[in-house]
Amino acid sequence: MTRVTRRSGIVAAAVWDYGDGMEMLRLFWDTVVALRPNDTQKDERHMRLCRQGELATLWRSRDLQDVTEDALTMTTAFASFDDYWNPFLEKQGPAGHYVAALPAPDRDALQRALRQRLIGDGPDHSFTLTARAWAARGVVA
Repeated sequence: MTRVTRRSGIVAAAVWDYGDGMEMLRLFWDTVVALRPNDTQKDERHMRLCRQGELATLWRSRDLQDVTEDALTMTTAFASFDDYWNPFLEKQGPAGHYVAALPAPDRDALQRALRQRLIGDGPDHSFTLTARAWAARGVVA
């Protein structure tokens, strides 16, 4: 991006905070690790550039000037547990591919554990979770 951006141009990007700020994925991976501790390395929290300060550090390492980083936080609304769960079944992202690779009994156990954590024993209902991204901006020297 710095190569094709003119002098004094702005380079900006954002990445989800997979460590703590993407509550929908944090709940997912924490439940996975509770059920299958050997799968901890598959947790998206280990992805590069997803923690506070990492994107800004990369920008500075590329000689961008006036680098700033901000948290972008929003609420994600789910109409039901299925609204939350079904994208995983469609192989969306690393978590979805993880679910697709699970044997059926393990996938069912994960689904039950997540449902319990998110909506408890009662009837299905809507719920909201927080999502945070880290956005970095810098100016080409």
